Amino acid sequence: MSEALPGERIEDKSLGELVALASSNVSGLIRAEMELAKLELKGDAKKAALGGVMFSIAGLIGGLIVILLSIAAAYGLVALGVWHWAAFLIVSAVYAALAAVLLLIGFLRMKKIEGAKRTRKTLKDDLTMLRKRGDADPPALTD
Repeated sequence: MSEALPGERIEDKSLGELVALASSNVSGLIRAEMELAKLELKGDAKKAALGGVMFSIAGLIGGLIVILLSIAAAYGLVALGVWHWAAFLIVSAVYAALAAVLLLIGFLRMKKIEGAKRTRKTLKDDLTMLRKRGDADPPALTD
């Protein structure tokens, strides 16, 4: 019997029964907390999914706007007296230059990635220490 009944006194229970009662209460509390976390995370996941869809739609619309503005810029150059083919070529060249600059910036940023050098070094040191553990003399105790 690990539950305290309404008419029962806790003081009359043995140590084993008290430990069983405490452990069942703790496990019940943990289960309840896990259920609450699941419900909260499920709601948050739905909100995040809806937000992701909205960001995707906004990105698509932004892409369409860039295309339409590019066509408008080309026709603006045509209105200034530039041939049609040259106007569209100029707009394309501007986008190519922008893409090249962004690629260069991205490449330079990627070169700066160190790849967790300290973690690799400490893991390597740990493995070396574990391998040599049986071979080396025990370390001297110091104060």
